[in-house]
Amino acid sequence: MVSRGVETEKVGEDYFAQRQLKQGAAGWVLLVGLGVAYVVSGDYAGWNFGLAQGGWGGLLIATVLMATMYLCMCFALAELASMIPTAGGGYGFTRTAFGPWAGFLTGTAIFIEYAIAPAAIACFIGSYCQSLFGVGGWPVYLAFYVVFVGLHVLGAGEALKIIFGITAVAAVALVVFIVAMAPHFDAGRLFDVPVSQAAGASPFLPNGVLGIWAAIPYGMWFFLAVEGVPLAAEETKDPKRDLPRGLIGAMLVLLALAALMLMVGPGGAGANSLKASGNPLVDALITAYGGPTWMSRFVNVVGLAGLVASFFSIIFAYSRQVFALSRAGYLPRALSVTSSRKAPVPALVVPGLIGFLLSLSGQGDLLILVAVFGATVSYVLMMAAHIALRLKRPELPRPFVAPGGIVTSSIALVLALAALVAGFLVDPRVLIGAVVVYALFIAYFALYSRHHLVAGTPEEEFAAVKAAQDSLK
Repeated sequence: MVSRGVETEKVGEDYFAQRQLKQGAAGWVLLVGLGVAYVVSGDYAGWNFGLAQGGWGGLLIATVLMATMYLCMCFALAELASMIPTAGGGYGFTRTAFGPWAGFLTGTAIFIEYAIAPAAIACFIGSYCQSLFGVGGWPVYLAFYVVFVGLHVLGAGEALKIIFGITAVAAVALVVFIVAMAPHFDAGRLFDVPVSQAAGASPFLPNGVLGIWAAIPYGMWFFLAVEGVPLAAEETKDPKRDLPRGLIGAMLVLLALAALMLMVGPGGAGANSLKASGNPLVDALITAYGGPTWMSRFVNVVGLAGLVASFFSIIFAYSRQVFALSRAGYLPRALSVTSSRKAPVPALVVPGLIGFLLSLSGQGDLLILVAVFGATVSYVLMMAAHIALRLKRPELPRPFVAPGGIVTSSIALVLALAALVAGFLVDPRVLIGAVVVYALFIAYFALYSRHHLVAGTPEEEFAAVKAAQDSLK
């Protein structure tokens, strides 16, 4: 069938029989854990690079702006996920609102985000292992990819329970860090980054107002990937109820953690001492206490769980995004075949190999920029989808309704556009490279896969029903 410049093909029942996920594996509590797990590594490392860009004041303002964006976006995504609960997540939302091209652009942007984020986290894991065991670099990256991709092959129920347990351990280490640093807090230490000659520079904004914008990608690191909760839709017990609870519950936890980490770390050790650290929590404790203590060792050992939690959970996210795009024919169909344990093995392994190769750069701060590029592109498209469906299809059932409606999603859209531009202020060469990769994906869709889409997938069926209803008006 030909429609809107794309062609769909009917496939046999055996096609979908070979592409099934394990249903009912997660309730809303596990989804909250999954949402926190996606992001918790951002509390352990990555955010502190924003201190170099904007100082503490610039990072604070950037974090508040990004917290606003993510909170608004989570409300909008909770509504969309309750309407369209499929493994495609954002791809399914924009596919329904705007058609196959928008679906592909969103799904590919999400894939870039989730394939790159584990590579950045692997770099931080290497830094933690180096300080713990004296061993880092590619052997550590390879070992973690092999072990945690392998655990996902066991199946979703097992993987989600392991993720939840690791995340709980990571949260304990964060509490220990916060309690240990609180007595050393000194507001003056927040503003010890040297003041530059930039326009409007001050101790609060050492690189001027422009530093706020440059710090935005690192303010995002406190929340980046929480939007991946809807990717577990087809493995959730009651997606229309559990997905909104999981998304919003995870976001509230992350808001509290971001506020505490941004205060006690720089306030206890000094913002300048943390601005280039690959292991900022441990370095903060060592600085505050004048040397290693049992607390710094504990946070280093147990804190590794925080990085592992995000690394492990984002592997889940990228595999589900690749699975959905492949099942629908947007990416090569072989990537969506599932095992006897209902695990999408090719969708786990192939992006994992790509991520490992990228992690060999060791440039976690630059890999963050690439992940942020993919994320912000998808945010703009998903928020536009929320607005479009509210305006064009107000009658669609919405088990959860976002407070504020299109005002909420419009705020998130504007802030996402600002975040998209912000990455180019830090290192435009990295972002240009990401744009080139994105263009190659678009060329693949334009020249090949849009002529070979699969009819009957959940996302395509929802869109087909919507089109049929529109034709009756």
